[in-house]
Amino acid sequence: MRPILLGILAAFFFAFTFIINRSMELDGGSWIWSASLRYFFMIPPLLLLVYARKNLKPLIAEMKNNPFAWFLWSFVGFGLFYGPICFAAAYAPGWLIASTWQITIISGSLLAPLFFETVLTKNGPIKVKGKIPYKGMTMSLVILLGIILMQLEHASSLNQIEVLLGVVPVIVASFAYPLGNRKMMDLCEGRLDVFQRVLGMTLASMPLWIVLAVYGLFTAGPPSSGQSIQSGLVAITSGVIATILFFQATDLVRGNMQKLGNVEATQSMEVLFALIGELILLKAAFPSALSWTGMFLVMAGMMLHSYVSHKGDISDRKKVSA
Repeated sequence: MRPILLGILAAFFFAFTFIINRSMELDGGSWIWSASLRYFFMIPPLLLLVYARKNLKPLIAEMKNNPFAWFLWSFVGFGLFYGPICFAAAYAPGWLIASTWQITIISGSLLAPLFFETVLTKNGPIKVKGKIPYKGMTMSLVILLGIILMQLEHASSLNQIEVLLGVVPVIVASFAYPLGNRKMMDLCEGRLDVFQRVLGMTLASMPLWIVLAVYGLFTAGPPSSGQSIQSGLVAITSGVIATILFFQATDLVRGNMQKLGNVEATQSMEVLFALIGELILLKAAFPSALSWTGMFLVMAGMMLHSYVSHKGDISDRKKVSA
């Protein structure tokens, strides 16, 4: 029960990303500052955390060994993830972006053949090429149907270009996030913990955020004090607290694929939390019955996808180990 509660709590803090980004857009803040300031503000708390755990020197040594790979996959995993998410906030409400973001579970499944996993057999550990979990992908149709239903209502009040600008960037981000993070895990090969990896990727992606900030300074002007404060809140709530809670939850069920799937499925609650937050804090319009139907399909589809995928994964491992 504790891992599930931690997962739900993590989803609550992750939802702040969508709510606050939308708030900054409605206040006239540029998406450029929403994206770059988050990572600037993440460095101090993560640096203190890693230093307190006496893990800073190993991280620096690891980054020096392969600086280009660190920059490349940090650019993909953080840059091509959060930049598009912030950009999309200018064209769609936070709850809609949070719902569309759940397509990341489909994106992650499609990326499986690009990676190898270690499987323990009676003859020792062997590496097996990842397979697309087709049973789980069937459940993905439920997620896609939910997203389509919500987008249909959204499209009725916007033109086609605005709808695309609110959806396509989120789809790009949904592939970039798992790709960048998985590549970094392969690169580190278990030598670094999650806190070290997050700090390392934040530092490695700094060239992008600095360039983006300079561009924003000349095109949009400096960020307002309000946007700076809100970006700091996103950095703490989503970048630090939510990440720590979520990884703590997954650590508690490490080795049990079914329970891990249940923890991952709790992240579908981001949709509901983002909606409630926007209704209370931003006085957003109440979704129609069609959007409510779509939201519940997304959450149900994600839970079913996680359950079926990990159940199939257990069966595949047993076959390989036999």
